[in-house]
Amino acid sequence: MAALLGNWQLDRHENMDDYMKAVGVNILVRKVGLSLTSYEEIKQDGDCWEIHITSTFKNAQLKFKLGEEFEEETMDGRKVKSTFALEGDKLIHHQTAVKEGGENSTITREVEGETLVITFVALKQNVTAKRFYKRYTK
Repeated sequence: MAALLGNWQLDRHENMDDYMKAVGVNILVRKVGLSLTSYEEIKQDGDCWEIHITSTFKNAQLKFKLGEEFEEETMDGRKVKSTFALEGDKLIHHQTAVKEGGENSTITREVEGETLVITFVALKQNVTAKRFYKRYTK
C-alpha cells in the first residue's frame, strides 16, 4: 500500500479512447483527454486518503475514507457514486453511474515495479484501458 503513495506523472496509456467512449464521453473531451499530460498525487493520513489529479486541462481532488460512499464528478463531467477499497496492495475505486443507463466502472491503482498502473474497466460493456505513470519528484 505504501508503494502507491507519492507523485506520479503519466507516461503512456492503452485503449483509453475506447474506455472513454464506453462511459459516454463525447469526442471533443476524449481528444483533449488523450493529448494532455496528467499527474496524480496519492496521500494517506490515517483513515483519510486524497488523490490529487492535475493536468494541463482540468484538475480534480478526491478525499475519501475506505468503504464510505461519496458523490464524485469525474474529470469528464459524469456524476457517479464512488467507494474505495484496499485489496492487498491495490486501491480499488468503484464508480456507480447516477444517470439512468449510465456505465459503471472499476478503477484499480497498483504499483508494478517502478510504475503505477491504473486499470479502468467499463463494466457493462467490458472495455478495459490502462494508464501507466512514473514516479517523479515535485
